[in-house]
Amino acid sequence: MPADDSSNVHCRLDELLEARGMTLTELSRQVGVSLVNLSVLKNDRAKAIRFSTLTAICNALDCEVGDLLVIPPHA
Repeated sequence: MPADDSSNVHCRLDELLEARGMTLTELSRQVGVSLVNLSVLKNDRAKAIRFSTLTAICNALDCEVGDLLVIPPHA
């Protein structure tokens, strides 16, 4: 099977931020990740994420990895 750059993983960052009344800018400050990099993640354009970044985001949003990253049923 050939390597494919596309991924079916969806990032629920928008929904989690809204549920917590937090902005992307505020999250960026809390986790020490640039606004641009968080935006790439939020818009499902990220090809990878460091475990340290994932941990920091989940800690800041008080969520689990599975709350943040999901594979939609139709994938």
